[in-house]
Amino acid sequence: MADCWRFVYPLEERSLKPVNIGLCGLGTVGGGTLTVLKRNLLDINAHAGKSVVLTHIGARRDNPAFDLSGIKVSRDVFAVADDPEVDILVELIGGTSVAKELVLRAVRSGKHVVTANKALIAEFGNELFAEAAKHNVVIAYEAAVAGGIPIIRAMREGLAANKIEWLAGIINGTGNFILTEMRDKGRAFEDVLKEAQELGYAEADPTFDVEGIDAAHKLVILASIAFGMPLQFDKVFTEGISTISTEDVAYAGELGYQVKHLGITRKRPNQGIELRVHPTLIPNSRLIANVDGVMNAVLVKGDAVGPTLYYGPGAGAEPTASAVVSDIVDVSRLVGAESGSSVPHLGFALDKLVDYPILPIEEVETAYYIRISALDRPGVLSKITQILSDAGISIEALIQKEPKEGQDHVPVILLTNRAIEKQIIAAIKKIEALDSINGKVVRIRVESLK
Repeated sequence: MADCWRFVYPLEERSLKPVNIGLCGLGTVGGGTLTVLKRNLLDINAHAGKSVVLTHIGARRDNPAFDLSGIKVSRDVFAVADDPEVDILVELIGGTSVAKELVLRAVRSGKHVVTANKALIAEFGNELFAEAAKHNVVIAYEAAVAGGIPIIRAMREGLAANKIEWLAGIINGTGNFILTEMRDKGRAFEDVLKEAQELGYAEADPTFDVEGIDAAHKLVILASIAFGMPLQFDKVFTEGISTISTEDVAYAGELGYQVKHLGITRKRPNQGIELRVHPTLIPNSRLIANVDGVMNAVLVKGDAVGPTLYYGPGAGAEPTASAVVSDIVDVSRLVGAESGSSVPHLGFALDKLVDYPILPIEEVETAYYIRISALDRPGVLSKITQILSDAGISIEALIQKEPKEGQDHVPVILLTNRAIEKQIIAAIKKIEALDSINGKVVRIRVESLK
């Protein structure tokens, strides 16, 4: 078994020292990484220009699906960080407390690190990257955002000639699956969520997925790479999809829009950076509007290249392992190389990062979808439009439905032009105060993504 992890090079290359890999975590992604390493080892070694050898695994329990003969196995993951023979530690245990300690120990012992842990990078990346720079090692994290889509590498290297203006991403497959089912089959949120849990797309506690926390972790990483700023997870505005109703998804379709759970970041000259995750209406004509099911996509607008779209599976054992192993290949090339030859962690030199202010959500400018339950009598609609007009908000489209039998209130659906959020909030409060309005006004942000 051990021989299958080695690739024999021609005689003149056999003097190259193998790169020893220590893998921590043998769950879904860890197992996928093991599978891809074994199956594609000849190509992996050819890409790296060195022999990549998995020598040490840290896992709390055995996984009977894998033959680990010939590989050292430890129940304590810190044994991998302390192993002097390991060159690259691959952290796939998840969480932030133990994972942070593990990564710091590996870095301080001179090991490079590969991780798929978006929460770890988003919340503690500034500290971890500074420590890695101090010890002349790198922390690679391609798999932390959008699974198998190589978006980190594309933005950090492929778009380095550009000033990024904005990006928008469907970066959580669970939420996208739920919204797709609600649109296509008219199902309620709770019903689809239950199925997503049964299919393994959502956890027993789905909060991270449906309330946007998972997407916020990923957005922070993308924004820092886009604009060359420190990671600022605590400043992301986050709104989930649990309050989205089937009727709003249907009305959006009538207006020519799709409801997607987007992570959006935009640089506003002389104002700051928008950092927001929330349900968003986007026009059917945009390619990203047609990304359905559990798939992910990120749309990036650069000043030189224009808009570019990156699409693919955002999770899963082998798609995520694809990104993990690509990082192993990249980092393997650095083993034994001179320090300073790696790409900076966030694409910009640490001393060139700019701590831009993050724009409060109340100052963000966008268009809005508004649904109002209004009394079906003359003059009500004119009062609503007058309130919006007085706030400087113009209406782009309007749908007024017929009242259902036995009901005296009707749904009124409006699409506004772009406005500052605090103006919309103030106008909605005045609309809700009208005697002719029933209940709360529904408000969903709209982005054209031009």
